[in-house]
Amino acid sequence: MISSAALSESINSDNLERDRELDLFTHRSHFPALENRTYFNYGGQGVMCGASLDSITKNFRHIESLGCFSNAAGDWMMPEYDATKVAIAQEFQVSPTTITLTENTTVGCNIALWAVDWQQGDRLLLSDCEHPGIIAGAIQIQKRFGIEIDYFPLTNTRNSSSEGKDSEAVVDLLVQHLHPKTRMVMLSHICWNTGQVVPLKAIAKACHDQNVLVAVDAAQSVGVLPLNLADSEADFYAFTTHKWWCSPLGLGALYIRPEIFDAIEPVFVGWRGLTGKYPTSHNPIVQWRQDGAKFEVASSTYALYEAMRIAIAHANSWGTQMQRYQRICQLSKILWERLDALPHIDCIRQLPPESGLISFKVNQELAQSAIAKKPHSLIAKQLESEHQILIRALPDPDCLRASVHYLTSIADIDRLVSIFEAMN
Repeated sequence: MISSAALSESINSDNLERDRELDLFTHRSHFPALENRTYFNYGGQGVMCGASLDSITKNFRHIESLGCFSNAAGDWMMPEYDATKVAIAQEFQVSPTTITLTENTTVGCNIALWAVDWQQGDRLLLSDCEHPGIIAGAIQIQKRFGIEIDYFPLTNTRNSSSEGKDSEAVVDLLVQHLHPKTRMVMLSHICWNTGQVVPLKAIAKACHDQNVLVAVDAAQSVGVLPLNLADSEADFYAFTTHKWWCSPLGLGALYIRPEIFDAIEPVFVGWRGLTGKYPTSHNPIVQWRQDGAKFEVASSTYALYEAMRIAIAHANSWGTQMQRYQRICQLSKILWERLDALPHIDCIRQLPPESGLISFKVNQELAQSAIAKKPHSLIAKQLESEHQILIRALPDPDCLRASVHYLTSIADIDRLVSIFEAMN
């Protein structure tokens, strides 16, 4: 028999959970895009809160009122720029001087790839789970400098029996594929196609022991994982803000570990990377900024910066990043378990999710409905057009990917699962 104390504790826990869901409902009401759809594509692009949307219009109008390219507009823009670096740095527990503002993850990854003084015969190590944009960049580096590209089979570790063994297997495999001429390892913190979280700090330590740089595609980790980038020891950490941070498109950043700053060179060159002493034809001497701006180029859409800061602050108004990550994992586990229980659904990973990404396939031999017989890309399109459920279809592996955010509700999960249940 359950004791009265245990029963009381259970009731209180249930009440707290209901209160939390009601609190989330109020919090979600600030996101217009969530009013009429079931959203599972934060890994592609997040949804913006109304305050962020309003700030964009307000700031464009303000710049016009000051006079485009006027001194007054410039005096307004630079504090926006500085405040944005501070806001990003605070989330990562690092100095604003380590932050380079970019447009997206791919720009940051390109800076990391091209900033190295590659020599013919050098080697670059990637995992076999990387985004096509990273692979394409690596191939271009190979073409230009004559380097070799190696791959280690991260895919083989995605269904290890426990989190600890998973981490050990990843590090061991990576180390086995390091070569005496490996200059850099580039990999994702959270794999975009499987949701696997790699043990970044252990990887960085193992690589630094062999004088190998570590560059990270953080497109799926920023806004999901609690991050202390100095502690992670990653050399480059490139990300966008329009996914899990629910910020405008066209804004991203790159963290660069201070210890490597002087050993790397700018990739894109413009006035923002220079000191106030600009080079001229009479004095062709370049003096670089000694902070993250060294890797920036020129004018940006400053009117969007406040929207990014508002998005970060709005998320932080609903618990800490750790609390939001815990909610993401709890909800992801619920969705994963319910999908995995369906006989016609095959989850890519056989372990509870470590992040908000859940990839799965529809087994056409077992499913009965007409929609289930279609390619995953057409299933995703039909879910959007007929049910206003937004989900991503991936090419490799050929599957569907659901992105679970802290903004996701149990009702969202119920609705998605019910659609796939009906396919049987």
